[in-house]
Amino acid sequence: MTSRNIQELTITGNEAFPGEMLKPYAENVLLLSEMLDLIVEYYMVTYETLEFRKPFGEELKDAIIIQIKMNKFERCQIGSKVFGSSMSSRHIKSSFVLAKFITDNNGNVNCYPKQVQYFFTHTINLLSGLSEHNLAFIC
Repeated sequence: MTSRNIQELTITGNEAFPGEMLKPYAENVLLLSEMLDLIVEYYMVTYETLEFRKPFGEELKDAIIIQIKMNKFERCQIGSKVFGSSMSSRHIKSSFVLAKFITDNNGNVNCYPKQVQYFFTHTINLLSGLSEHNLAFIC
């Protein structure tokens, strides 16, 4: 839990994940409707020039349809550090993080101590091909 100064900066796109998701995991877990809404919102912000939608949702011309399945993991490793989640009782201590959110248009940042519920991978079919995203669901 290190804190850094966050400057107002727009970050979009993706990059190679420097770690790996660790087993055990659940494969092809269906996303609930609320989670699908969050995923669509995430991709709309991440890829500013593209449109996304849920399957059977509003018909948006040229919108990329979000897949409804994910792979859910208990742990994630980045370098030598293993991060746990509430799913993994052995690694519960390493499941707490300091989440930073920009809370208004002035760029004010608030920090919240929260717990990672689980890690997951989600794949979308971009114009350039399949792109896998490694994410964490934080309560």
